[in-house]
Amino acid sequence: MPVANVSRFERFFRVAGDLDVDKDDLRRFEEFVNDKVYDMLLIAQAVAKANDRDVIQPRDLPITKGLQERSHEFRKLDTDVGIRDILEDLAARPPLDVALAEETEARLPEVVGGIGVALARTFRLIDPELKNPQTEQWERALGVFDTLL
Repeated sequence: MPVANVSRFERFFRVAGDLDVDKDDLRRFEEFVNDKVYDMLLIAQAVAKANDRDVIQPRDLPITKGLQERSHEFRKLDTDVGIRDILEDLAARPPLDVALAEETEARLPEVVGGIGVALARTFRLIDPELKNPQTEQWERALGVFDTLL
């Protein structure tokens, strides 16, 4: 990831959760995002197929109330941080049996941003005094997400 992008991610985590992250954290974040997007798209694919469609519509994505709220927060936060364009490239789209509607494709960066905001807030819930997440905090936070998403 180019240095300019790293600094924007660092700013994103400072604004979203008052956290200091480094390149290793950003690699973890990228892997986490790819895993969660894959999980969400698999569920969305099943919903689309159950409705006899071969295109995933935005309504097929399993968006909870909390994720919806974090996505709205991301939209506001991103006006200052400006990482939406990075998130468009970051979220890998796994090969699926169905296609993504343009609206679904366009919504994914905001969903990923919402997941990022939720992750930053989860770190703070796990340890309110945390400034720089280490492996133990990452494992706990990712465990929470694996349990819920």
